[in-house]
Order: sequence, then C-alpha cells, then structure tokens
Amino acid sequence: MTGPKIRLHVEQPLAAGQAIALSEAQANYLFAVMRLGPGAAVHLFNGRDGEWQAEVAEAGKRRGILVCRAQTAPQGAPPDVWLVFVPVRKDRTAFMVEKAVELGAARLVPVSTRRMNAERMRIDKHQAHATEAAEQCEATWVPEVAALQPLERLLTGWDPARRLYWADEDLARHAAGGDPAAPAAAGARAGAPVSPPARGERAAILIGPEGGFTTEERALLRGLPFVSPLSLGPRILRAETAALAALTLWQASAGDWR
Repeated sequence: MTGPKIRLHVEQPLAAGQAIALSEAQANYLFAVMRLGPGAAVHLFNGRDGEWQAEVAEAGKRRGILVCRAQTAPQGAPPDVWLVFVPVRKDRTAFMVEKAVELGAARLVPVSTRRMNAERMRIDKHQAHATEAAEQCEATWVPEVAALQPLERLLTGWDPARRLYWADEDLARHAAGGDPAAPAAAGARAGAPVSPPARGERAAILIGPEGGFTTEERALLRGLPFVSPLSLGPRILRAETAALAALTLWQASAGDWR
C-alpha cells in the first residue's frame, strides 16, 4: 500500500537527473515529520517546469538531496482572475488565502480601506499559506500575494482591460427587500453593465471589509467604467465567505471548471 502523495514547491530548475538541495525546513518536514528515507518518492514543482517525481538520494536532520526522475504533469496556469480583498482577522485572512488558491485565483491583492479591521498583514506569512495550499491541491503554480496598498492607489493604476467585479452588499439588501428592479438600478449607477463574465476574460473580484465600504469609497467604485457590481444573493456574507462564493461563481461561468 502506497503512502500519501507528498509535494514540495522548490525554486530550483527541474529536469531529468537534476539534483535538488533541500532547505533545513524542507528536510525537517520530509525526514522528521513525514519520516521518509532514501529511495522515497517526492513530487516537486517550481511554477515553471511542471511537476516532477523525485527520489530521496540523501536524508539528514538538517539537509537532504532529491534527484528528479520523471515529469508527472506539464506546467499549468490558472485562469486570469485575481482576488482583491481587505484583510480581516489573521486566521480568517489565512483561510481566505488558502481557499482562493484552491479555487484557482491567479493573484491575491490585499488592499486597505477606511474600515479595515486588521492591524497589519504579514505578506511573507500569507505567501507561505499560498504555497502550502498549492502543494496540497496539486497546482503547478503558486499565486503571488501582492503587497498591501490603499484601495484608491490600486484603482488609480488599474488596467481598464481587466474587469473588476465588486461584490456589492447593497445588491443583497435590495434583493432581501423584495425590490427586483433595485439590483439593476444599482448596477447602472455603478457605471458598468451587469453582464455575465466572458470565458477567458481578464478579471478580478473585489471583496470589501467587514464593515463595508464607506460612502466615499462606494462613490469611487460606482464612477469607474471597468467596475461591475456583483450580487451574491439576498444575505450579507462574511468577507471570507463572499470571496469564496464570488470565485466559485466566476469559475463556473468563465473559468476552468467548464
């Protein structure tokens, strides 16, 4: 009976016969935690050369050597959708990052707003969460976690060719109130048509803070031609739930799930 498939993200090039030197943390994980020994199989990926099966050639307490034997999957790429989000509490932000990677987000872009509740965001920690998620879900790439920046700065430099779908909680309030015309009217005020995403489009999904956007921030979003409001149903969702719901909807209609 074979054991679980073990995957590691590495920075080195991968090719037949290539020797890969492990970091101390990687050696500890493989040999102390997973208790692998010489001859054991480990799958490697670096975001460029696909996935490779490697064999443990040397196993030590603080170091180790793997040797690539055969490619097991070609290099893939996620659909071109970003998740733009306001950090929440540490554990919930980590959950959002992890699940966004599993759902196929190509880039994670944290932004600060007036009502942001998180005091700070350790980008290195969340990049590590993204790497671990990619290892677990058998992706051959690791999405970048961008540096935190103010929402206004991000929008000022935004490429208008990338459609930004804004999860607008006002649409949920209108739907809950039973006014079927209100969502369409809200979309018109946003300055962009409420239309289904096109397969293969360049897109991003914007999820606001726990307290919602301020009146000024909402006015800014409504005035931008590349922003389209998105309804996530008649209930107000927590930030991490909204992020996963929106990514799921986009993947099902325009991503790589079809």
